[in-house]
Amino acid sequence: MSKIPYIHRDISWLSFNYRVLQEAKDPSVPLLERLKFLAIYSNNLDEFFRVRVANHRTLFRAGKKTRKELQFPPEQILEKLLAVVNQQQEEFSVIFEKKIVPKLANHGIHLVRRLELEDYQKDFVENYFADELLPFVQPVLLVGDKIKPFLNNRALYLAILLKDKSIPNPEPSYAIVKIPSDHVERFLILPSLDKSQNYIMLLDDVVRHSLKLIFPGYDIIDSYSIKLTRDAELYIDDEFSGDLISKIRKSLTKRHIGPASRLVYDRNIPDHFLEFLTKVLELTNYDLLPEGRYHNNSDFFSFPSFGKDYLLNIPLPPTPYKPLEDANNFFNAIRKQDHLINPPFHSYESVVKFFEEAAMDPLVTHIKIVQYRVSKKSRIMDALSKAVKQGKNVSAFIEVKARFDEENNLKWGEFLEKAGVQVNYSMPGLKVHAKMAMVRRIEDGEPRIYTYMSTGNFHEDTAKVYTDLGLFTANKKLNREVLRVFSYLETKQKPDVKFKHLLVGQFGLKKNLLALISQEIENAKNGFEAYIILKINSIQDDEMINALYAASQAGVEITIICRGICSIVAGVEGVSENITCFSIVDRFLEHSRIYVFGNKSDEKIYISSADWMVRNLEHRVETAVPVYDDDLRYQIKVLLRLQINDNIKSRSLHLDQINNYRKLSNDLAVRSQYETYYYIKRLTERLSK
Repeated sequence: MSKIPYIHRDISWLSFNYRVLQEAKDPSVPLLERLKFLAIYSNNLDEFFRVRVANHRTLFRAGKKTRKELQFPPEQILEKLLAVVNQQQEEFSVIFEKKIVPKLANHGIHLVRRLELEDYQKDFVENYFADELLPFVQPVLLVGDKIKPFLNNRALYLAILLKDKSIPNPEPSYAIVKIPSDHVERFLILPSLDKSQNYIMLLDDVVRHSLKLIFPGYDIIDSYSIKLTRDAELYIDDEFSGDLISKIRKSLTKRHIGPASRLVYDRNIPDHFLEFLTKVLELTNYDLLPEGRYHNNSDFFSFPSFGKDYLLNIPLPPTPYKPLEDANNFFNAIRKQDHLINPPFHSYESVVKFFEEAAMDPLVTHIKIVQYRVSKKSRIMDALSKAVKQGKNVSAFIEVKARFDEENNLKWGEFLEKAGVQVNYSMPGLKVHAKMAMVRRIEDGEPRIYTYMSTGNFHEDTAKVYTDLGLFTANKKLNREVLRVFSYLETKQKPDVKFKHLLVGQFGLKKNLLALISQEIENAKNGFEAYIILKINSIQDDEMINALYAASQAGVEITIICRGICSIVAGVEGVSENITCFSIVDRFLEHSRIYVFGNKSDEKIYISSADWMVRNLEHRVETAVPVYDDDLRYQIKVLLRLQINDNIKSRSLHLDQINNYRKLSNDLAVRSQYETYYYIKRLTERLSK
C-alpha cells in the first residue's frame, strides 16, 4: 500500500468539504445561497466528527496489537485532520464575517451584535429573553471538580468569565448557560424604524446581552461560545445473533450521551479558561477544535430571506417526464420501451406514480421495494399501505443500519407492518444499499414484471436536490435477476444461478468490475481503443485503485468524475498519467454513479448504487444495472460529456492541483448542471410530441 500513491480517505473527504466551502466564497453564487453552503459545510463537518473522527479516537485508545494492524497510525491521522480543519475553520470565519456579512448589509440585511443595538431594540431583546428564553438557559456555576456539567450533544452553550461583586479583588469565576436553539429559532428578527432595512440578531447574542439578568451578583467579563459533539457510531458489532432491531433501539437512546468526539470553542477564549473546560469535561487535545464566534452554522439553512429572491438561485423547476406521467396506461408505456429519468432535472412524480398506479391497478398482484432512506412524509410509503388494502401482496426490505436514518426507518417499518406489509429487516453482517423496486402484473393470463432501479433512494425530498438516474424497465432478462435479489433479501438463501446481467454486491460485483478493467487492459495491449469513464461519489478501495493504475500504465484512458472521497492520485508519471480525475460541486448534490467501459467499441454502460469503497464492494448488497436501450445509452453519454466539459464548477483532483478550478480550452462556458437541466428539458419536450 505504501508503495503506490494513495490519499487517506478522511484527508480526501476534507478536500471534498473544502469544495463546499469554495462555493460559499464564490462571489458568482447568489448571496443567500452562499450562506446555505456554509450550512452544508458545517453539517457535513459535524457528521464527520461524530463518526470518522470518533472512530480514529477509538483506534488511538486501542491496544498496541490493534494499532499495529492499521495502515495509518491513528494519532498521525488525527493530527493531520485537526490541522486541516483548523485551517478551514479560519477561512470559514473570514468568508462569513469579512465577505458575506458586509454584503448582506449592502442589501439591507444587518446582523446585529449587542453593542450595536438601538435603545428600542434593547427593550425588545430583553423582553424576548425574559418571556421566551429564561426557562431554558440552564445556568451553571463551575466550581473545579465539584460540578461536572453534562453538555448535550450538539447543543450551543456560552462559557462565561465573571467576577463575584461581593468579594474585593476576586479571582475570575466560570459558568455556562445553554443557548436554547432547540426551543426557538436561531435568528431573531428585530424591530426596525426603516422598512427598507432588516435587522437580525443571533440567539447567541440575545443570550449574551441578557447575561446580567441571569447572574445579577456578578460582573460579566466576557463570554465564549462552545459546543460538544458526541460519538454517533452505534457499534453494533454482533449482527449475526440476537434481536438487531432491539439493539439498534437501545443504541439510539445512547447516541446523544456517547463519549465526546469534539469540543468546538471560540478561538478567542483565554488559555486558562480552555484548560479549565478541558479538565472539567475530561477531554484531551485531540478533542479540541477552535472555530469563530458562532457554532452550529447548519442553522443558516433557515436564515430568513426577507423576500429578496434575487439573492437566491434562479428557479429550475423539475421537468415533468410526460411519457410516463401523462401515460394512459403507465405499465404499458414501460412495456413498450425502457425509460430513464434524471431527478432533480426530471420530476420525481413518475417514481411516485409507479407505486400509486400499482396500488390501484387490479392487474397488479405483488409490489416489492428496498428502503434505505425515505422522507419523513412519503407518498410512496402511503401507496404501499393502500396497496395492501387493495389486496396486493406487498413486501419491503428495510435497512435499519442506514446511519442517522435508523430511527426514521424503524418508524416506517412499524407503519408498514401495521398496514399489513411483509417487512424484512437488515441482512446479518451486511448493509443493503441497492435501490430497486418491482411490480408483478397479470397480463393476458401471464405474469409480467416491471422494475425501477436507481442510483438514489426512494426519498421524495432528496430527489429535489440530489442528481440521480433511475431506469424503468420490463426487460425480462434484467427482471428475472431482480427477482433473485429480492428472493435473497427475503429468504437469506443465496441464489443457485449466477447473475449474467446485473452486477450484484456479494455475488461478484467487485470481481466483475476488476474483469472489466482487465479487459480494457487487454484491449489496449492489442491496439484497440481502450477507455473507462467513471462517475462516482467515492473511490477508496485499494484493489480497485491498483487495477486502475495498471490500466493507466497499459495505455487505457481513464476519466473519473468523483464528487467526494478520492484516494486515487491522478497524473503521477509512470503510474497514473492516463488518468484524469475531477470533481463537480454545484447547487445540486452529484449522486449518480455511472460506469462506462469501451469494450472494443461495444460499450458496456451501467448505472449503480455502489461507490468504489471497501464498504460498498465488500460489505453491502449493491447493484449495477446495464443500460441496453440505445437511446438511453446515448443520453447517458451526453450527460457525461457535459460534465467532462464543465469549466465553471469542475475542480481538478490531480496530484498537484487538488481543488484548483479546471481550465479547459472550451470556446464557451459550460456549467454542467445548468446545461443538463436544459438538455433534459429539450429532450423531454421532444419525447412528449
